Amino acid sequence: MNNKVGIVSLGCAKNQVDAEMLLYTLRQRGFEIVNDPADADAVIVNTCGFIDSAKQESIDEIIELGNLKREGKIKAIIVTGCLAERYQDEITKQLYEIDAAVGIGANEQIADIVTEALEGKKIEQFPDKLLLPLEGGRVQSTPFYTAYLKIAEGCDNKCTFCAIPMIRGKFRSRKIENLLAEAKQLAADGVRELNVIAQDTTRYGEDLYGKPSLDKLLTELCKIDGLHWIRVLYCYPDSITDELIDVMAREEKVLNYIDLPLQHCNSDILRKMHRRGNRESLTALLRKMREKIPNVIFRSTFITGFPGETEEQFEELAEFAKEINFQRLGCFAYSQEENTPAAKMPEQLDEETKQRRADIIMEHQQQVMADYCESLIGTEAEVLVEGYDRLAECWYGRTYADAPEVDGCVFFTADKKPAIGDFVTVKITDYMGCDPVGERVDA
Repeated sequence: MNNKVGIVSLGCAKNQVDAEMLLYTLRQRGFEIVNDPADADAVIVNTCGFIDSAKQESIDEIIELGNLKREGKIKAIIVTGCLAERYQDEITKQLYEIDAAVGIGANEQIADIVTEALEGKKIEQFPDKLLLPLEGGRVQSTPFYTAYLKIAEGCDNKCTFCAIPMIRGKFRSRKIENLLAEAKQLAADGVRELNVIAQDTTRYGEDLYGKPSLDKLLTELCKIDGLHWIRVLYCYPDSITDELIDVMAREEKVLNYIDLPLQHCNSDILRKMHRRGNRESLTALLRKMREKIPNVIFRSTFITGFPGETEEQFEELAEFAKEINFQRLGCFAYSQEENTPAAKMPEQLDEETKQRRADIIMEHQQQVMADYCESLIGTEAEVLVEGYDRLAECWYGRTYADAPEVDGCVFFTADKKPAIGDFVTVKITDYMGCDPVGERVDA
């Protein structure tokens, strides 16, 4: 009888792709994959270690699995991912429930690690993080119609608040031919929406081809039969080229949606963050994109309370948010991450001030999103059907303006029952909270 393995993957979509590759390796070695950790012999926790809240979620999950282990429901707990990589000297000392703690460079050895853990061995293995495989098979964990395509690993941006470069290593792009082969297989398996991801997608290809090549990759992806939507996530403003803007404007499959984690607009704060630009340059870029890309949707993230941020600098950020009217925006209080340059900066702000400023931004954002929903009333939208809400007695899905897992949904009625994964046309008649409501009109 094969040993059963479950996996709990936390954090970002990039981590989720790593988890899918782990599952493939385990399945190839004869392990049976189960969805419920309580049914498994061994459970892998693919952790996130980015900010305090994400770290705490990973720790809570490990402790909960420890309870299952004490009850005899599971035999071994294996911890990998960013938290293990970042705190390799401490993790097993702090969390005694763990049987194996391994770094991301050990992912190819996961089958041997699980086997040894089930034999009762205690394992701590942290090879070079650059050994994390970029290529390999995957067991898709997303719904059949949508998938992530990780085009690069690591990051060279070295933002002073961010621990990712020290956790994931230098930026490494995958070859275009390998990405196209993977995307073709995903499309053959029924994927209709492809979400292109990396820590910084806009720097794709610099290391391989000598210049940013996301525009070339997207052009080739658009030629793949079966793909209907191609969404670009995690872009940085520094490397938004005219060629990339032109591809987004020209190619029908590339959605007019771009995720730009700007973090701030004040030049002094950006410089402290080791980021370029200022309010004027960022405003000019966003206006240029709005002029060239019809109905473009901007998603961004801001950080409030960065060390030394004055009330005037925060006000500039708040005014910038109002001026641009980002349809999608998240704002987070600065998290002081150990061993990052920003953590050692003077003038650290208190938690109350940081959170108050974030709350002010998000309070305004609620009105922006309500206004956006109001503007959709009377229009028709293409919706990717994701399910049926039995409580509300209606269907739901996403438009091009809604990235999976981070944005909202459209709720709609339909005389003719749609299939999950279909694209349908919905007339927007109202909205509920920040989610549009409508009725199917193409059946």
